Amino acid sequence: MKGIILAGGLATRLYPLTHATNKHLLPVFDQPMIYYPIMTLVSAGIDDVIVVTGGPHAGHFLPVLRNGKDFGLRHLEYTYQANNGGIAEALGLCEEFADGEPVCVILGDNTTDADIRPSVEQFSGGATIFLKAVPDPQRFGCPVFDPDDPQKIVRIEEKPANPQSNYAVTGLYIYDGGVFDIVRTLTPSDRGELEITDVNNRYLEQGTLSWVELSGFWSDAGTFESLYRTNRYWAEKKSAASSL
Repeated sequence: MKGIILAGGLATRLYPLTHATNKHLLPVFDQPMIYYPIMTLVSAGIDDVIVVTGGPHAGHFLPVLRNGKDFGLRHLEYTYQANNGGIAEALGLCEEFADGEPVCVILGDNTTDADIRPSVEQFSGGATIFLKAVPDPQRFGCPVFDPDDPQKIVRIEEKPANPQSNYAVTGLYIYDGGVFDIVRTLTPSDRGELEITDVNNRYLEQGTLSWVELSGFWSDAGTFESLYRTNRYWAEKKSAASSL
């Protein structure tokens, strides 16, 4: 399985911080943010990774990540998303890199201490999405569960005004090689983007989508509040570990 880290966008919600560099290179306690998703993939046994970046600071990744050997990566490459066309558009840029293999996709601002290796090793096709209970599900794709079967998702709503559950679809997904065929059929949403929620709903319609609840900590860092929450968690966890 190959790994894809999506780290493009302008991150306008974090201005003025992101006037200076790409959001995913901002510090999370003692490391650049993007170190965390890299280590999530490496810990799951994935050592062939592509980073999708974009915007005016794309070149900043090279001196930070270099060839990836410091992280235990066997191969690291980069591609550029020229437009702000959404997560699914960014994923579509990785078709040649994937070369028909399944892919584990993680957003570059997602940090977690959950172990996803079992899901990676057990993956046999379709799609697996990772859920987490959050205080603000309206910021994310949000699953709607069957009232007669609370383990069954009937649809996923993108940033719903009135979420039907307190779960977020995190920015962590596993897809088979057919995901790129799905991306090619998508049309832009009202936001003018190709939505990853549409990809996930397509797998759901096909009956090939499964879900796993992440254990431990998970957060994105797309707002000042979530960036602060993320920094606080990792500062406390690493400080506690270093004092043992």
